[in-house]
Amino acid sequence: MRTADSGTSCLAAGGPISSTTLVDANVLLDVFTQDPTWMEWSAHALAEAADQGSLLINPIIYAEVSVGFDRIEDLDLGLANDFVRSDLPWQAAFLAGKCHLRYRKQGGSKHAPLPDFYIGAHAAIEGHQLLTRDSRRFRTYFPSVKLISPN
Repeated sequence: MRTADSGTSCLAAGGPISSTTLVDANVLLDVFTQDPTWMEWSAHALAEAADQGSLLINPIIYAEVSVGFDRIEDLDLGLANDFVRSDLPWQAAFLAGKCHLRYRKQGGSKHAPLPDFYIGAHAAIEGHQLLTRDSRRFRTYFPSVKLISPN
């Protein structure tokens, strides 16, 4: 792991690559809200990832997706048995903080969400693929993570 002041990444090498896919909230919300622009891409990408292995969410992703639902029961029904609920590793919290600090020191916005850094760090520490539509920050700060994205 590199420090916040170092060169090109916060994480020099990730964990072992796994067939599990951490699914970012934007992809889930595309499907749940039937987004006219992204639903087709997101549904197809989710199906392909599910064919390769388990689909994971963590508490941060769960919280971000919850904004699309009025009741917790509806969210839980929407997620059903398709998603493994994974805790955030403590190492991911440390890495997220260091990467966010580096981002801020390089002039990043105060409004950039720390949750994105938690999600990237979770994937990096545990070697998960990450399915997301917003790959830019993940690609920059977590280059060891295999991204599934439209760009």
